[in-house]
Amino acid sequence: MSKLEQRITRITLAPAGEPIFSKCAYTVEIDDEASGEFVVVRANTDDGASVAIDLSDWPALRETIDRMVGECRV
Repeated sequence: MSKLEQRITRITLAPAGEPIFSKCAYTVEIDDEASGEFVVVRANTDDGASVAIDLSDWPALRETIDRMVGECRV
């Protein structure tokens, strides 16, 4: 019998006190379609919009997102 390992492959991010199906919630998950793992960010909207992120793209994408967040006027 092979040894089993636990992996967390999905996290739900929602406002405190809101249910996981809240329209303000997101899921962030690891997916793999037989070509290597990637991250998918999905908003809990009616259309289930999602963004699939290749791991090699993440550092530049994160840097760009952080920069743009910093450029936002409060």
